[in-house]
Formats: sequence, structure tokens, C-alpha cells
Amino acid sequence: MLTKTSISRHLNFQQQQQSLTDQLLIILKQCAFTKTAEQIHTQMLINSIYKPNHLLAKLIDLKDFNYSYRFFNSMHEPNDYAFNVMIRGLSTTWHRFNLTLECYYKMKGLCIKPNNFTYPFVFIACANLEAIEHGKLGHCMALRCGLMSDCHVRHSLIMMYARCGEVGYARQVFDEITERDLVSWNSMISGYLKTGCPGSALELFERMKVEGFEPNEMTLVSVVSACGELGNLSLGRLVEEYVVEKRMRMSSYIGSALIGMYAKCGDLVSARRIFDKMTKKDLVTWNAMVTGQALTFFSYAQSGSSDEAISLFNIMKDEGVNANNITLSGVLSACASIGALDVGRSVDAYASARGLQHDIYVGSALIDMYAKCGTVDDAYKVFENMPFKNEVTWNAMISALAFNGRPREAISLFNRMSEENNAITPDDVTFVGVLAACVHGGMVNEGRKFFDLMISSFSLVPKIEHYSCMVDLLSRAGLVYEAWDFIQQMPEKPDEIALGALLGACQKARNIDVSERVMKLLLEIEPRNSGNYIISSHIYANSKRWDDCAKMRLLMRQKGVNKVPGSSWIEIDAQVHEFHVGDSLHINSEDVYKLLVEEMTLEGYMVNRNPAKGNYHTLGVGYESMIDIYQKVG
Repeated sequence: MLTKTSISRHLNFQQQQQSLTDQLLIILKQCAFTKTAEQIHTQMLINSIYKPNHLLAKLIDLKDFNYSYRFFNSMHEPNDYAFNVMIRGLSTTWHRFNLTLECYYKMKGLCIKPNNFTYPFVFIACANLEAIEHGKLGHCMALRCGLMSDCHVRHSLIMMYARCGEVGYARQVFDEITERDLVSWNSMISGYLKTGCPGSALELFERMKVEGFEPNEMTLVSVVSACGELGNLSLGRLVEEYVVEKRMRMSSYIGSALIGMYAKCGDLVSARRIFDKMTKKDLVTWNAMVTGQALTFFSYAQSGSSDEAISLFNIMKDEGVNANNITLSGVLSACASIGALDVGRSVDAYASARGLQHDIYVGSALIDMYAKCGTVDDAYKVFENMPFKNEVTWNAMISALAFNGRPREAISLFNRMSEENNAITPDDVTFVGVLAACVHGGMVNEGRKFFDLMISSFSLVPKIEHYSCMVDLLSRAGLVYEAWDFIQQMPEKPDEIALGALLGACQKARNIDVSERVMKLLLEIEPRNSGNYIISSHIYANSKRWDDCAKMRLLMRQKGVNKVPGSSWIEIDAQVHEFHVGDSLHINSEDVYKLLVEEMTLEGYMVNRNPAKGNYHTLGVGYESMIDIYQKVG
């Protein structure tokens, strides 16, 4: 029997319990450390206070994965809120995309209906996993639940399809939106850009403007990036003018996009102008300037010295910005392009000091740099010291050996790759390296075997690069008719590299029949390349077809084609020196040529007096082309 006293005590207990609950929730909301949250959790258990959703949300906010996931799995009857915050945390906080989908299907298995707070994060997981089938199932469920009117669901769905390469489905979702907002347009424009359709991105941008939408920063970043991909410098400049006109803040995103666009379009002055104008430079900005697909660095180094190229990297370090793997990869690519070995070694030392030398991207870039600078043993040392190797790493090392005159070692490494790594399968790039090794080693039979192997054993469809390697291999072996057969088998039009190799072989073999067919294709592909006309005229001259030889020279003049002088670089004390054919302007040119003549004579080269190639002056005066002047004595 309840008395007034017992009722009063019960009410007092409830009030105290509510007061304690409120206090704990206030402390929980304000806490910034997992330890505090753990203490609050303990008090809740002691006092039988059951507020799991509040605690779960805070643990996810504190980014403690183990505690959050363990607590979520201990919940007896999680509701849709608990599932949604867990799915959001797994996809955006911890990027555990597989667990995101697992949690989503568990939610459905418990007959808890996913809603508009569920699907955006499910689609993010599908996008990152490229799990298009799961994404399509989610799309069907969202349609059945009537959620396609939710803007977040639509936008994440567009992004998911674009990231999975299904831009057609993304556009279908976009076209079905009756009332589009700016985010809808941005999602689709960005989607086109991510799927390698920059032209479609710019077309949609123009349509967006026609429909009266004002672009924001996200729009402009996508548009500027598309301009860079297409080399559309004029539109890129208009975007910069728009930013200035609207007095938009030059954030790191729009600034970096403009820098990258100008660098890709070859306007390095404007790229540097934007960079210098930015008051606050973060790592994204520096990476845009340092890399820009390494175009900025290449041009700095080739136009003057590698001191200017490395100075940008040094300034970055001096300003306290720590380079990451993207920065170092860009610098190393530039060093590889110009053969700046000393600079590359300094970057290697910096990477080692920062603990980045074993990063998969930096390691692969180091292998490539050392290989292109001719120090293959250093490249191999980096390769062997890498604790984890992916396809890019193996491919870089195979190519390094192939292009540095060690074809047998390249093939041996390919065999090791196949035997040691069940998880890593040779791809089309691998076979380009292997076939290149066969080319440089003159291994015709092995080349044929590997070309067949990539089709029969690895189900790879040969690309133009593989056909080009085979054409080069057969051409060097004098098998010009078999090489021409490969040209005709190509799935696409042959490129100038394959045709050039075959034309050179025809010149050596004095084969007019095949050479005229090749000439016709080459002059269609590269009408401005002087080398094609010159080699063709040499072939006619060797066959004593003087009229055809003269016609080829006349055609070259009529088209206004001039012979581009060859050039090469050497590096001395981190200074890159460029020499052109016939160059006598460099202060040390006479000493350089004298040393070259001595070294080449020791290697068994002699003057080539072939009249078809022109009459050259004595050594030390003209030096038109070392390749033309000298030939190896058999």
C-alpha cells in the first residue's frame, strides 16, 4: 500500500535522477576527451541512466573508433538515429567504407527503415569502394521510399555514379531533378570532371549561367580545373577576372586551381603571379605550385637552371610548410625530366628525414628519378628497401632496368613479380616495360612471347603502346614487313613513335615499298615534324630517286617546316646547362666538344661521310649533330 511518504520519496528520487541525468548530459556535451566520456559512461551505468544515443554521438565526435564501434555493437535495440550516426561516422570520420555498408545492411536486417540521413553516407561509401551494384540497390531503395526529393540524397547519388565512372546514370539523376539548386549543378559539373569529361563540364557550366545561376567557389574550382585539362586559357582567365570583379576571397582552393590551370596551359608567369598574390599559402597551394603536374618545375629548370626550380621547394621549407608525398613526387618528377641528379638526391635526403622515403608514391618517384638520371643501382636500392610495393613500384623498376640497357634483369624482375606477389598482377603498364626491355635487348622471340602472354594468360587487351613496342622491336631487327603487319593490326591509328621507328628501319633496310606507306601516314599525323621529311628524302636519296628526294625537300619548304635543332642537358654542381646542335655560344663549348670527340673516339666511333646526310665541316667547327656525324664501328 502506497503512502504519501513513499510517493514523496519516489518523486524525490525521480527528480534527483533527472537532475543527475541532465548534469551528465551537459558534461558529456562539453567534454573534449575520451577519458571524460568514459567516466560519464561509468556514472550512467552505476545510476541506471540509459542515454545510448547521446553517448554514441559524442564518442563518434571524439573520433574514437574502437570505443564507438564496441559501444554501438553492445546496444540492445539501436534505433534509426543510432544507425545513422554510426553510418555517418564510419563513412566520413574513419573512412571505413566496408563497415559502412555492413552497418547499412544490418540496419535493414533489423527492419529499421533507412531514411534521408542514411543514404547520403551509404552512397559516399559506394563511391569510394566503386561498389556500383550496391549503389544501384541503394538508389532503388531511395526511390521506393520516396527520398529522391531530398537534395542531399540526390547530390550524393550523382557523386557516387560519377566516382564509379557511370556519368550517364549521374546525368540521368541530374536531369530528373525538377528544381535544381546550385549544389545540383556543382555536383554534376564536378562529376563530369572526375570522369574525364572536361568539355561536358564546361558545356554544363554555360547552361547553368543561361538558367540564371551565379557560380560559387566550388563551381569555379571545377571550371578552372576543366580549363586546365582542355588547355582553355582564355576561359580560365575570364574566371580569374570574375573572381576579382566579384571580390571573392582568393582561398587556397580557387587559388590552387588557378595556379594548376595556368601551369597546364604553359602560362607560368600567371601561375607565379597568383601564387605570390596569395597571402596565406597552405600545403594545397604549395603543391599546386610545386607540382602542377610538374610543369612549373620542368619549365623553370629547362629555361635556366635547376637552382631556380629547387628554390621554390626551399622557400616552402623555409616558410615552415612541411612537404608531403604529393609535393615530393612532383619535385622528383621534375628532377627526372631534366636529369638533375644532385637535386634529386637532396630530395631523397629530405624524404628520409621526414620518414617519407618508404611512401609508395615517393618511393616510386625516387625509382623513376634515379633511373632517368642513369643511376639504376640507386633506383634498385630504393626498390628493395620499400616495405610495401604496388603495381606502380614494380612497373617503375622494370622500366628502369629496361631503359638503362639491362633487359635481362628487367625480365627477371617481371618473373619475380609474378612469382612473389599473388595479390599484384602485371597490368598493361608492366608489359610496356617488359616489351621495352625486349626492344632494347633485341630479343625478338621473347617479345613475341610476352605479347602473346599478356593476352592468353592475363586477359589484357594490347593497347597502342604495346603495338608500338612490337613495331619498334621488329623494325630494329629489320623485319619491316612483319612490323607493317602490326601497324595494320593496331586497334587505333598508329602513333608517330611506332611509325618513326619503322621509317628509320626502312631507311636502314632501303625498303621503299613499306617506307612510302609509312611516309603517307606520318605526314598526316605530324605535318610539322621536320624529321619525317628529312628521313624520307634520305631514303629516296639512298635509292637514287633524286627527283622524289628533291620533291620531299620542296614540300618541306612549301609547308614552312623548319628543322628544329637537337639539344641536350648536363648537370654540374646542381646547375643544368643546355646545349643545342651547332651551339658555340656556351662559354665552355670548345672544351665540351673536345672531350666528347676524345670519349667517342675511345668508344669506337668515326666520322660518317655519307653524302645523303650532307657534307659536314671538320670536327671542332660545325658539330651539327653528334648522332649524324658519328656511327658505331661494328
